[in-house]
Amino acid sequence: MGRYMFWSMLLVILAPSVLPAQEPIVVNTDLVTVRATVMDAKGNYVLGLEKSAFTIEDNNSPQKITAFSDEDTPVSVAVVFDVSGSMSEAKIAQAKQALAGFIQTSHPLDEFFLVSFDSQAHLLLDRSRAGDAVLHKFTYFQTGGNTALYDALYLGLEKVTDGTFPRRAILLITDGEDNNSRYTFKEVRRRLQESDVSVYSIGIREGLLRTSAAVAAELDLRNLATISGGGTFFPRSSLQMDEAFERIALELRHQYSIGYRPEGFVPDGKWHRLKLRVTQPDGNHHVVVRSRQGYYAVTNSDERSYRAVSKRTSSGATMFSGTCGVIAVVKNKGHKGALDCFRSGN
Repeated sequence: MGRYMFWSMLLVILAPSVLPAQEPIVVNTDLVTVRATVMDAKGNYVLGLEKSAFTIEDNNSPQKITAFSDEDTPVSVAVVFDVSGSMSEAKIAQAKQALAGFIQTSHPLDEFFLVSFDSQAHLLLDRSRAGDAVLHKFTYFQTGGNTALYDALYLGLEKVTDGTFPRRAILLITDGEDNNSRYTFKEVRRRLQESDVSVYSIGIREGLLRTSAAVAAELDLRNLATISGGGTFFPRSSLQMDEAFERIALELRHQYSIGYRPEGFVPDGKWHRLKLRVTQPDGNHHVVVRSRQGYYAVTNSDERSYRAVSKRTSSGATMFSGTCGVIAVVKNKGHKGALDCFRSGN
């Protein structure tokens, strides 16, 4: 009895450090989540839709939506910024002004990473809730060198994937095409498809004449945005750039999250194509729906899964699907969020 009492008291004493009250619980799950932007023919966000307005197909098989949310929750955002030789001081000042508007319009709890790139990719800010800290870094930019755009995107993906919040996005600002990366476009695209990160690209154009390489680079940016459910903008003035940044910030705050459990789910690593449709209560089908194009069904052994499990997050639960892992961290006891506490495809 004495020995029992000793170990019981020891457990009570150590409990706060051994079993923190807010420590997430790890479980296996096959929940797949999709975040969607819905707009009408005029480009206005369609808000207030119910779960019944959405239908989703997984490899052409209709699925039952089991979770739904339109809650405005914080986002982890990686700002990936071009400081190669073609970026003038005027372009940087213009982008900084627009980015300030983006930060002001964003959720007040958003988390930021900052990656710059010239001939190499550089991590300048690793996780900060202070938008001013991002803008302050712009004061020290020195332009020069080539354009390692794909390396910077890959670094941004790796950092934001480890972000605090389950909703994640990359904001890419560039005026040129890649010419100095170790990673290829295909490798970046594959990594993006393995994630649940949306890419929003701002392409800074000059003049009307464009080379074939510039046209190809533009198509690549559009491709990355399409597969991830993001967007691409090519502003020609400061006003258009301000509007583009503001639109992205608003979009991240007006998205729907839809979740379902695929029938007959097999974690075989194969690509699953998704089709998401919306029918408004009046029967109107004339809306534009943007979301990621699919996900990889994966198994439970990716080393990145262990990083996701060991990381404590203040937002509650997160779901992590790597090239080899499907792991979920269930929401903390005090968390009031619902579906946005889950993510898949990473």
